[in-house]
Amino acid sequence: MDVNGRIESLRALMREAGMDAYLVPTADFHESEYVGEHFKCRQFITGFTGSAGIAVITMDQARLWVDGRYFVQAAAEIAGSQVEMMKMGHPGVPTPEEYLEEVLPEGGCLGFDGRVVNARSGKELEERLEDKGVSIVCDQDLIGRIWEDRPALSARPAWVLDEKFCGRSALDKIAFLRGQMKKFHATAHLLTTLDDIGWLLNIRGDDIRFNPVPLAYVMVTMEKLYLFINPEILEHPADPACGGAAGAGKTVRQYLEGIGVTIRPYNSMYEMAGELSGEKVLLETGRINYALYRQVEGKNKIVDRMNPTALEKAVKNETEIANEKKAHIKDGVAMTKFIYWMKKNIGRIPMDELSVQARLEGLRAEQEGYLEPSFATISAYGPHAAMCHYSSSPATNVPIEPKGLYLVDSGGHYYEGSTDITRTIAVGPLTAEEKEHFTLVLMSMLRLGHVKFLYGCRGLSIDYAAREVMWSRGLNFEHGTGHGVSYLGSVHERPNGIRFKTVPERQDDGILEAGMITSDEPGVYIEGSHGIRTENLLLCVKDEKNAYGQFLKFEFLTYVPIDREAIDKSLMTDRDIELLNTYHEQVYEKISPYLDEEEKAWLWEVTRGI
Repeated sequence: MDVNGRIESLRALMREAGMDAYLVPTADFHESEYVGEHFKCRQFITGFTGSAGIAVITMDQARLWVDGRYFVQAAAEIAGSQVEMMKMGHPGVPTPEEYLEEVLPEGGCLGFDGRVVNARSGKELEERLEDKGVSIVCDQDLIGRIWEDRPALSARPAWVLDEKFCGRSALDKIAFLRGQMKKFHATAHLLTTLDDIGWLLNIRGDDIRFNPVPLAYVMVTMEKLYLFINPEILEHPADPACGGAAGAGKTVRQYLEGIGVTIRPYNSMYEMAGELSGEKVLLETGRINYALYRQVEGKNKIVDRMNPTALEKAVKNETEIANEKKAHIKDGVAMTKFIYWMKKNIGRIPMDELSVQARLEGLRAEQEGYLEPSFATISAYGPHAAMCHYSSSPATNVPIEPKGLYLVDSGGHYYEGSTDITRTIAVGPLTAEEKEHFTLVLMSMLRLGHVKFLYGCRGLSIDYAAREVMWSRGLNFEHGTGHGVSYLGSVHERPNGIRFKTVPERQDDGILEAGMITSDEPGVYIEGSHGIRTENLLLCVKDEKNAYGQFLKFEFLTYVPIDREAIDKSLMTDRDIELLNTYHEQVYEKISPYLDEEEKAWLWEVTRGI
């Protein structure tokens, strides 16, 4: 069936169920940032392949909400179908919730698979539609009934992350979690976010692209910890490649059972949660799905708090910090070799967005301990870089010519941690405006990286250090300045972030703590012309402590040269120049030992003081 045929098949099932509208978000059962092939229901029903979007199907309309990253892509992919694009954030465009409130009839019915809608959103829909007497049916996966060749749930082998990498035993983390449960007077805790589960139990997997996690749920009581997971993925060596001792000679199941974990089948979480009664259940409504929430509400007292693991995970321990520094040296070597190769060969050999992306991936793969990309690479030449979350594809791929700017935002997962870096590279002559914007972005990144602040600050407090140089010239960038980065988990990690306004759903406005890793990535994007972003990762560390309190500062984790050919030195203050020169001295010191003589000579040249 084509998209129109699928929509009509869905409507037939909606009629049988008495539904007036069916909601299809982009989500899995765990509120993951990326979803596996099994969960791409929105893509199936609309034909749109982007990583984010929400579809609503009624009996006479099929609408798809996408943000500015995907206006061009979505328009092309839904062309010829009955799907209508809704441009999120544009004047006069209702949100999906506003649209549902408007189009659903009095006493109507809204349907969705409650496993892919979080509890907070489900409850908000209940409240919004209550006055119209709309009922919600959340226990029917109608897409699954028409998707005949739907991929099975991923079942890739899980493995154990040894303590030499993570620095802390699972038993210690579980004890911490139970301590937090006591603090909230909770007798049970439901945990469904995969990066939190991986951190808690020191396990990793390969069930979601770019996220080294297995599909699983956890229920914790004061006496027991239940892990709901496909048991087949546990019947493998616990430590197959990283050479540690945690699982030596054991399977993953034996490791887990050895730390007191009770294994249950993946889907049995819902039945077991439904058996809870009279408990005080700690959960986070924004991070647990609506179907699971409805299993426990009414019969138990709900304690709605951020998962205690979220903050604890964000503050890296000494072992994790030491390993992250190693990972960033490896990544810096790969990135530096890539920039050298590109500078040497641009105009001499054919290059396009996808071919150079593959080259960079190959260089990372040469580094010991490399596992996979940490997110979908942004490889963007010229005007494509003005779309700040552009993803090149065979349909959009363009040659890279020896003129203008090329932007690459990429990262890797290593046993020693996760990286995220953006560099914008001059591949030929630049305009004065391109140089101006490149220099402003560079100044913005360096200034934020060298702020000093009192403990208690949030990213909201220090964002101006990055944006002032932009705002003073009437420029801005629409995305946040920085996001938290995990240790071998999700590359976007709460609760730390840096932005100038709150975005509640991001939950990244927490207090900055020593040990947190945050990105520093300002940019300038000129539609139809060019896009520039320069990104380093920052480690928050303690500075002096005096009568005013504990001061904090940042250290760079990322060490990769910044393209001096794109800089307009006349725009920089003496302090800006000093910061760049000092950074480049550190780049050469840390990266040059891992380069061959030709690469080393080039790095010496491109990191000389300006």
